[in-house]
Amino acid sequence: MNLVELKGVGRRYDMGDVAVHALKDVNLVIERGESVAIMGPSGSGKSTLLGILGCLDPPTTGIYRLAGEDTGGKRPAQLADLRCRRIGFVFQSFNLLVRLTAVENVELPLAYAGMAPSERRKQALSVLGLVGLADRVSHFPNQLSGGQQQRVAIARSLVNNPDMLLADEPTGALDTATGREILAMLNAVNKRGTAVVVVTHDPTVAANMRRTIALADGVIRSDRPNLPPAPSGAVAGTIGP
Repeated sequence: MNLVELKGVGRRYDMGDVAVHALKDVNLVIERGESVAIMGPSGSGKSTLLGILGCLDPPTTGIYRLAGEDTGGKRPAQLADLRCRRIGFVFQSFNLLVRLTAVENVELPLAYAGMAPSERRKQALSVLGLVGLADRVSHFPNQLSGGQQQRVAIARSLVNNPDMLLADEPTGALDTATGREILAMLNAVNKRGTAVVVVTHDPTVAANMRRTIALADGVIRSDRPNLPPAPSGAVAGTIGP
């Protein structure tokens, strides 16, 4: 079943008298439970596409449907509600709030959703256990390693049980070994049924997804499955089947 449908999607930015076409006539389908890498050089439109998929940046032309909902014409509050229900985000820079503990950072999406404090604490603790941080829930970001901070970010992205996780260079700030752990965790998240879309410059990261989309000059140049299939096993002590 299709989770994401883009039909004729374009995005234009007006820079004074100059119109910059960041995306041009993009047609894309992502099914529920897929894992997809988006690659391309700087300026190819990767970040713009991710912003549209995340309902952060509306397309100038075309149609974007997420889980059957047409995002066109929705007000900002409606888009925020759609993001809260359907999408989790993971970034290269982690984007944790430094004055909040790990569990408080993970609770944030649930607070925005209006969940009662006791219930959101219970749910946040549960998902931190799934990413192997049950013993770090009261630590602040500056008391955690880069890999641990990214695990907190992944836990925060999953706490609302989204249909899709969008990851922007999720291993870019990590050493090679820690990056492998994060990739294994993303594959485990995907194995549990969440669609995973990763923007990356790294072919190794892309190879861990089931499918790779290559962008150039705002246009999809190729869309191909990765063979053999990427491994999907979880790191010990993290998310399991």
